[in-house]
Amino acid sequence: MLMKNLNSNYNPLYFLAALGAGGLAVSFFMYPNFMLAHEGAPLLTFNHAYGILQNGGITAVLLSIALLAIALLSVLHFRLLFWNISEYQKFKKTKAFKTLVNSPREISLMVIPLTLAMTINVSFILGALFVPDLWSVVEYLFPLALLAFSAVGIYALKILGTYFARLLTQGNFKLIENNNFTQMIAVFALSMIAVGFAAPGAMSHHVEINAIGIFLSIFFLSLAVILAVMTLTLGFLSTLQHGIDKGTSVSLWIMIPILTLVGITVFRLTMGLHHGFETSLSKPSFFILMSIIISLQILFGMIGFKVMKKMGYIPDNSQGADANAGSFALICPGVAFFVFGMFFLTFGLVQNGLVTLMSPAFFALLIPLVLVQLQTLRVFFRLICKVTACGTCKAPLSA
Repeated sequence: MLMKNLNSNYNPLYFLAALGAGGLAVSFFMYPNFMLAHEGAPLLTFNHAYGILQNGGITAVLLSIALLAIALLSVLHFRLLFWNISEYQKFKKTKAFKTLVNSPREISLMVIPLTLAMTINVSFILGALFVPDLWSVVEYLFPLALLAFSAVGIYALKILGTYFARLLTQGNFKLIENNNFTQMIAVFALSMIAVGFAAPGAMSHHVEINAIGIFLSIFFLSLAVILAVMTLTLGFLSTLQHGIDKGTSVSLWIMIPILTLVGITVFRLTMGLHHGFETSLSKPSFFILMSIIISLQILFGMIGFKVMKKMGYIPDNSQGADANAGSFALICPGVAFFVFGMFFLTFGLVQNGLVTLMSPAFFALLIPLVLVQLQTLRVFFRLICKVTACGTCKAPLSA
């Protein structure tokens, strides 16, 4: 059972638990989607999966495992989402909430639209995989997806507008108290919304839907890029002056999921322009784009790991008594690196003839990604154990 009635002890960063579960569900979708054929659709659907399961064999067994993982993690995502919404409504009635919204920590509320955008993505995958013939009516669903992401986008802009209006009028932002990169959570949310809009922009057969999706995706991506430049500058300025705060040092890794979302968004926009506007498509350009993205992810990963290891963050927050709501931020980088690693393998290497699908070289490159995914899964359930206070952990998770 999840802890209830936290009231002032609740922290909006608990939404990261639901985000992590949804991200892990998406990560297991990467296996069948990129490793199995799905003619007639840009992603694996129920009809493809059902045909593979009927044929039996090792492929059917592995597909069954992936589908089970997707289903269970999706259920957990929705369970954690509803729990967060319920606890957040109670939290809004407390003095702690008023204190939050009058401080730089107000930006943490951006985790809510971030998680809701993930919910739309998870729902889309569940529909494609578990609803027969859904893809035959998908053109009717794309406008609904645009409306859903628009609602989330408006909500995110409302939070962001209120936050910056207060900062620009009151000016109470202190660098010494923000020696981390948690302000980047807003960039993370805007990037998630951008990649969501890019999906119908890339896949619809109606140029009007393509255009709307592409425009709105570029709109939120542009906001994300501008905000990233500003928050990265402030973050590095503060941390170089005062050193990074141990409790929020995991924020060094936030660029990993942001880079994943930006990379996938650019990929989808390119495919959308090719599909809807008949622009030329260069596969080698995907190799260059994805090489740049994954190189930057490795760089941020190495720097973040070195800093957090030196400060003792990882053992203390992934499994120790210091774990708190913000510790769920450890899940996003692992999921993001795995997901973009699959994009890099598929569209950067396999599609350019550099590696053959299902070859020894392919699996050799896949192994480190799988290890990252499994380690992320282990940490996630360790933290979930603390949220549920199931008794097997030394201490429940704190806000």
